[in-house]
Amino acid sequence: MTIAILGLGEAGSEIASDLVAAGADVRGFDPLREPPSGVQVRRDDADAVRDADLVLSVNSSHDALPALELSLTALQPGVIWADLNTAAPGVKAALAERAGERGVLVADVALMAPVPGKGLRTPMVVSGPGAQRYAEVLGAFGADVSVQPGPAGEAISRKLLRSVFYKGLAAAVVEALAAAEKAGCADWLRANISAELAGFDERTIDRLVGGTHRHARRRADEMTAAADQLAGLGVEPRIAAAARDLLIELRNRETT
Repeated sequence: MTIAILGLGEAGSEIASDLVAAGADVRGFDPLREPPSGVQVRRDDADAVRDADLVLSVNSSHDALPALELSLTALQPGVIWADLNTAAPGVKAALAERAGERGVLVADVALMAPVPGKGLRTPMVVSGPGAQRYAEVLGAFGADVSVQPGPAGEAISRKLLRSVFYKGLAAAVVEALAAAEKAGCADWLRANISAELAGFDERTIDRLVGGTHRHARRRADEMTAAADQLAGLGVEPRIAAAARDLLIELRNRETT
Protein backbone atom coordinates (compact mmCIF):
# COMPACT_ATOMS: atom_id res chain seq x y z
CA MET A 1 0.00 0.00 0.00
CA THR A 2 1.52 3.25 -1.19
CA ILE A 3 0.27 6.40 0.53
CA ALA A 4 0.86 9.99 -0.54
CA ILE A 5 0.41 12.85 1.90
CA LEU A 6 -0.13 16.39 0.65
CA GLY A 7 0.49 18.88 3.43
CA LEU A 8 3.14 18.12 6.04
CA GLY A 9 2.27 20.60 8.73
CA GLU A 10 1.63 19.56 12.32
CA ALA A 11 -1.22 17.15 11.51
CA GLY A 12 0.16 15.78 8.26
CA SER A 13 3.61 15.15 9.70
CA GLU A 14 2.31 13.24 12.72
CA ILE A 15 0.05 11.06 10.60
CA ALA A 16 2.87 10.47 8.11
CA SER A 17 5.31 9.47 10.85
CA ASP A 18 2.80 7.04 12.37
CA LEU A 19 2.14 5.45 8.99
CA VAL A 20 5.87 5.00 8.38
CA ALA A 21 6.25 3.43 11.83
CA ALA A 22 3.36 1.07 11.03
CA GLY A 23 5.11 -0.11 7.86
CA ALA A 24 3.41 1.94 5.15
CA ASP A 25 5.23 3.14 2.03
CA VAL A 26 4.76 6.91 2.34
CA ARG A 27 5.73 9.80 0.09
CA GLY A 28 4.77 13.43 0.56
CA PHE A 29 4.94 17.01 -0.56
CA ASP A 30 4.63 20.37 1.14
CA PRO A 31 5.98 23.54 -0.48
CA LEU A 32 7.00 24.95 2.91
CA ARG A 33 8.20 21.94 4.90
CA GLU A 34 10.47 18.95 4.57
CA PRO A 35 8.84 15.56 5.19
CA PRO A 36 9.53 13.69 8.43
CA SER A 37 12.00 10.82 8.55
CA GLY A 38 10.99 7.82 6.44
CA VAL A 39 8.76 9.79 4.06
CA GLN A 40 9.97 10.00 0.47
CA VAL A 41 10.17 13.62 -0.65
CA ARG A 42 8.48 14.52 -3.94
CA ARG A 43 8.81 17.71 -5.97
CA ASP A 44 5.11 18.68 -6.23
CA ASP A 45 1.54 17.42 -5.70
CA ALA A 46 1.33 15.52 -9.00
CA ASP A 47 4.70 13.86 -8.42
CA ALA A 48 3.66 12.80 -4.92
CA VAL A 49 0.47 11.07 -6.06
CA ARG A 50 1.56 9.53 -9.37
CA ASP A 51 2.09 6.02 -7.93
CA ALA A 52 -0.14 6.23 -4.85
CA ASP A 53 -2.98 3.88 -3.92
CA LEU A 54 -4.26 6.32 -1.30
CA VAL A 55 -3.81 10.10 -1.08
CA LEU A 56 -4.29 12.03 2.14
CA SER A 57 -4.92 15.72 1.52
CA VAL A 58 -4.06 17.46 4.80
CA ASN A 59 -3.75 21.06 3.66
CA SER A 60 -6.48 23.55 4.50
CA SER A 61 -10.06 24.19 3.43
CA HIS A 62 -8.79 26.79 0.94
CA ASP A 63 -6.35 24.32 -0.62
CA ALA A 64 -8.68 21.31 -0.80
CA LEU A 65 -9.88 21.84 -4.38
CA PRO A 66 -6.61 23.29 -5.75
CA ALA A 67 -4.68 20.28 -4.39
CA LEU A 68 -6.97 17.93 -6.29
CA GLU A 69 -6.74 19.96 -9.48
CA LEU A 70 -2.94 19.98 -9.32
CA SER A 71 -2.91 16.21 -8.86
CA LEU A 72 -5.74 15.09 -11.09
CA THR A 73 -3.80 14.20 -14.24
CA ALA A 74 -1.40 12.03 -12.23
CA LEU A 75 -4.09 10.04 -10.39
CA GLN A 76 -4.94 6.54 -11.58
CA PRO A 77 -8.55 5.29 -11.68
CA GLY A 78 -9.48 3.54 -8.45
CA VAL A 79 -7.19 5.65 -6.27
CA ILE A 80 -8.72 6.85 -2.99
CA TRP A 81 -8.49 10.61 -2.52
CA ALA A 82 -9.03 11.27 1.19
CA ASP A 83 -9.69 14.88 2.11
CA LEU A 84 -8.91 15.47 5.79
CA ASN A 85 -9.47 19.22 5.66
CA THR A 86 -12.21 20.96 7.61
CA ALA A 87 -13.98 22.29 4.53
CA ALA A 88 -17.68 22.91 3.97
CA PRO A 89 -19.85 19.96 2.89
CA GLY A 90 -20.25 21.59 -0.51
CA VAL A 91 -16.50 21.55 -1.03
CA LYS A 92 -16.36 17.84 -0.21
CA ALA A 93 -19.19 17.17 -2.65
CA ALA A 94 -17.38 19.17 -5.35
CA LEU A 95 -14.24 17.11 -4.74
CA ALA A 96 -16.19 13.89 -5.19
CA GLU A 97 -17.77 15.12 -8.42
CA ARG A 98 -14.49 16.34 -9.90
CA ALA A 99 -12.50 13.28 -8.87
CA GLY A 100 -15.23 10.97 -10.09
CA GLU A 101 -14.66 12.23 -13.62
CA ARG A 102 -11.37 10.30 -13.57
CA GLY A 103 -12.63 7.30 -11.63
CA VAL A 104 -11.03 8.49 -8.39
CA LEU A 105 -12.98 7.73 -5.20
CA VAL A 106 -13.22 10.49 -2.61
CA ALA A 107 -13.28 9.83 1.12
CA ASP A 108 -14.58 12.77 3.16
CA VAL A 109 -12.64 12.48 6.42
CA ALA A 110 -13.62 14.45 9.51
CA LEU A 111 -10.94 14.53 12.21
CA MET A 112 -12.92 14.50 15.46
CA ALA A 113 -10.13 15.58 17.83
CA PRO A 114 -6.87 17.54 17.64
CA VAL A 115 -4.18 15.51 15.84
CA PRO A 116 -1.12 16.53 17.92
CA GLY A 117 -0.37 13.79 20.40
CA LYS A 118 -2.74 11.33 18.72
CA GLY A 119 -1.51 11.23 15.14
CA LEU A 120 -2.96 8.30 13.22
CA ARG A 121 -5.11 7.37 16.22
CA THR A 122 -7.07 10.60 16.07
CA PRO A 123 -10.75 9.56 15.88
CA MET A 124 -12.00 9.94 12.31
CA VAL A 125 -15.45 9.77 10.72
CA VAL A 126 -15.47 9.11 6.97
CA SER A 127 -18.16 9.17 4.29
CA GLY A 128 -18.32 9.16 0.52
CA PRO A 129 -17.59 6.61 -2.22
CA GLY A 130 -14.09 5.87 -0.89
CA ALA A 131 -15.10 5.64 2.77
CA GLN A 132 -15.15 1.88 3.26
CA ARG A 133 -11.84 1.32 1.48
CA TYR A 134 -10.24 4.19 3.42
CA ALA A 135 -11.39 2.65 6.70
CA GLU A 136 -10.03 -0.76 5.71
CA VAL A 137 -6.64 0.58 4.64
CA LEU A 138 -5.97 2.94 7.54
CA GLY A 139 -7.61 0.62 10.04
CA ALA A 140 -5.00 -1.99 9.15
CA PHE A 141 -2.33 0.52 10.20
CA GLY A 142 -4.03 1.20 13.55
CA ALA A 143 -6.20 4.21 12.72
CA ASP A 144 -9.45 4.88 14.59
CA VAL A 145 -11.96 5.19 11.71
CA SER A 146 -15.77 5.07 11.77
CA VAL A 147 -17.70 4.91 8.49
CA GLN A 148 -20.68 7.25 8.22
CA PRO A 149 -23.06 6.11 5.47
CA GLY A 150 -23.77 8.79 2.91
CA PRO A 151 -22.04 10.90 0.28
CA ALA A 152 -18.94 13.04 0.63
CA GLY A 153 -19.93 15.93 2.84
CA GLU A 154 -21.85 13.83 5.34
CA ALA A 155 -18.90 13.25 7.67
CA ILE A 156 -17.69 16.85 7.74
CA SER A 157 -21.28 18.06 8.18
CA ARG A 158 -21.49 16.20 11.46
CA LYS A 159 -18.18 17.59 12.65
CA LEU A 160 -19.19 21.15 11.80
CA LEU A 161 -22.53 20.79 13.57
CA ARG A 162 -20.66 19.64 16.65
CA SER A 163 -18.29 22.58 16.21
CA VAL A 164 -21.19 25.02 16.53
CA PHE A 165 -21.61 23.71 20.07
CA TYR A 166 -18.04 22.94 21.03
CA LYS A 167 -16.29 25.97 19.57
CA GLY A 168 -19.23 28.16 20.59
CA LEU A 169 -18.91 26.87 24.14
CA ALA A 170 -15.18 27.58 24.12
CA ALA A 171 -15.81 31.10 22.86
CA ALA A 172 -18.41 31.70 25.57
CA VAL A 173 -16.00 30.51 28.26
CA VAL A 174 -13.21 32.73 26.92
CA GLU A 175 -15.49 35.78 26.84
CA ALA A 176 -16.98 35.13 30.28
CA LEU A 177 -13.58 34.60 31.91
CA ALA A 178 -12.16 37.72 30.27
CA ALA A 179 -14.98 39.74 31.84
CA ALA A 180 -14.60 37.92 35.16
CA GLU A 181 -10.91 38.87 35.23
CA LYS A 182 -11.94 42.50 34.87
CA ALA A 183 -14.56 42.09 37.59
CA GLY A 184 -12.12 40.36 39.95
CA CYS A 185 -13.94 37.02 40.22
CA ALA A 186 -12.27 34.80 37.62
CA ASP A 187 -11.46 31.98 40.08
CA TRP A 188 -15.07 31.85 41.24
CA LEU A 189 -16.43 31.73 37.68
CA ARG A 190 -13.90 29.11 36.57
CA ALA A 191 -14.95 26.83 39.43
CA ASN A 192 -18.64 27.46 38.71
CA ILE A 193 -18.25 26.61 35.01
CA SER A 194 -16.31 23.46 35.85
CA ALA A 195 -18.99 22.27 38.26
CA GLU A 196 -21.78 22.95 35.77
CA LEU A 197 -20.05 21.10 32.91
CA ALA A 198 -19.26 18.12 35.15
CA GLY A 199 -22.99 17.55 35.65
CA PHE A 200 -24.02 17.58 31.99
CA ASP A 201 -26.02 14.67 30.59
CA GLU A 202 -28.81 14.17 28.04
CA ARG A 203 -31.40 15.58 30.44
CA THR A 204 -29.32 18.74 30.69
CA ILE A 205 -29.67 19.24 26.95
CA ASP A 206 -33.45 18.87 27.19
CA ARG A 207 -33.55 21.43 30.01
CA LEU A 208 -31.36 23.86 28.07
CA VAL A 209 -33.49 23.67 24.95
CA GLY A 210 -36.83 23.67 26.73
CA GLY A 211 -35.88 26.43 29.15
CA THR A 212 -34.53 28.64 26.39
CA HIS A 213 -37.86 28.55 24.57
CA ARG A 214 -40.08 28.79 27.66
CA HIS A 215 -38.15 31.64 29.30
CA ALA A 216 -36.97 33.52 26.22
CA ARG A 217 -38.47 36.85 27.40
CA ARG A 218 -36.79 36.85 30.80
CA ARG A 219 -33.51 35.50 29.48
CA ALA A 220 -33.41 38.09 26.70
CA ASP A 221 -33.54 40.80 29.38
CA GLU A 222 -30.86 38.95 31.38
CA MET A 223 -28.50 38.72 28.43
CA THR A 224 -29.12 42.36 27.54
CA ALA A 225 -27.92 43.23 31.04
CA ALA A 226 -24.98 40.83 30.72
CA ALA A 227 -23.92 42.36 27.39
CA ASP A 228 -24.14 45.82 28.92
CA GLN A 229 -22.00 44.69 31.86
CA LEU A 230 -19.30 43.27 29.60
CA ALA A 231 -19.20 46.45 27.56
CA GLY A 232 -18.83 48.42 30.79
CA LEU A 233 -15.91 46.22 31.80
CA GLY A 234 -14.20 46.86 28.47
CA VAL A 235 -14.89 43.40 26.99
CA GLU A 236 -16.70 43.30 23.67
CA PRO A 237 -19.81 41.13 24.22
CA ARG A 238 -19.74 39.06 21.04
CA ILE A 239 -21.15 35.84 22.50
CA ALA A 240 -23.40 37.57 25.03
CA ALA A 241 -24.86 39.78 22.31
CA ALA A 242 -25.43 36.80 20.01
CA ALA A 243 -27.26 34.97 22.81
CA ARG A 244 -29.33 38.10 23.50
CA ASP A 245 -30.30 38.40 19.84
CA LEU A 246 -31.33 34.76 19.60
CA LEU A 247 -33.46 35.06 22.73
CA ILE A 248 -35.11 38.22 21.42
CA GLU A 249 -35.96 36.41 18.20
CA LEU A 250 -37.46 33.49 20.12
CA ARG A 251 -39.39 35.89 22.37
CA ASN A 252 -40.82 37.72 19.38
CA ARG A 253 -41.72 34.47 17.67
CA GLU A 254 -43.66 33.32 20.72
CA THR A 255 -45.68 36.54 20.89
CA THR A 256 -46.74 36.62 17.22
